[in-house]
Amino acid sequence: MSLAVRAPLLVFLISLSSRMGLSRYVEDVEATDGLYSLLGLDQKRDSEDYIFRRPLRCLDMLATDGYFSFAASRPQLACAAFIIAEPSEVISLELFDVNIDCSAGDFIKIFDGWVLKGEKFPSSRDHQLPMHQRYTDYCSSPGSGASSRSSQNVAMIFFRIHSPDSGFTLAVKKLHNPFPCNIMSQSPEGSFTMVMPHQRRNCSFSIIYPVEIRLTELGLGQAKSNELMLQRQVWSGCSGSGDFVELLGGNGVDTSKMFPVADLCFSTNGLAQMKIGCDNSVVRVVSSGNYINRVSFQYRLLEHNELPKTQENSLDNFCSVE
Repeated sequence: MSLAVRAPLLVFLISLSSRMGLSRYVEDVEATDGLYSLLGLDQKRDSEDYIFRRPLRCLDMLATDGYFSFAASRPQLACAAFIIAEPSEVISLELFDVNIDCSAGDFIKIFDGWVLKGEKFPSSRDHQLPMHQRYTDYCSSPGSGASSRSSQNVAMIFFRIHSPDSGFTLAVKKLHNPFPCNIMSQSPEGSFTMVMPHQRRNCSFSIIYPVEIRLTELGLGQAKSNELMLQRQVWSGCSGSGDFVELLGGNGVDTSKMFPVADLCFSTNGLAQMKIGCDNSVVRVVSSGNYINRVSFQYRLLEHNELPKTQENSLDNFCSVE
């Protein structure tokens, strides 16, 4: 992910985290310092013995393998680090050199996904694990709580440390995922294909930008209709087919709370092109597990003058779609 793309995403996360109270204790460091340290990383990786290391800030975003060390210079009571990988990767996290006082209220918790504005990605209905199993608490299970592996390309840690000179080191390693599911896009532009191989689960591709989405291929095991239905029209009833794709828009990350823009339950090529003027745009695949389902799509960031205008006294005030 390039610096130009990563910087807006970090600013977005910081703005959201400030609403959660996390930024109150952010260290007095330029927000982009860690991003500039990633420049030239590809060249450095050419050396097999190179291990990327840098300090971890109270509010941070990590997008590369390496070791990230946090040392408190003063009480840090509400810290979080968001970790993101490529869409086809999952994330392995391991804690080393942990020096915190759990009895004094210190903690380190790893979460399988992201929490933003009180909402969780992936949502509880899209994740295969119950919510309590998605948290790994170092203090509650010191024997096994030092490592965790994400189910998708995002993860995060929360931590609170009261005493100066206390801290820990976080090791981040990315692993290949042959069947990516529940992806947070690093970029506002790109293309992707989601494949569900006989699995009964829901998979979302989330883009935290207002974008235009163009579905280029849709292969579902059960064809029911040949009509794209907008939410403003009569609902098509694709949910009854068991295998379908829906487009969602919203200003949060929980897909269960987002506005349904369209749903499709037929197989074809060269499908719809739609602008979603929301903070978050989602392509979501619902699979019964009886078939191999596949959806390919392209997406691009909407220019300011392309953002659809809201309509008064309607659901479109939630976020504009066109």
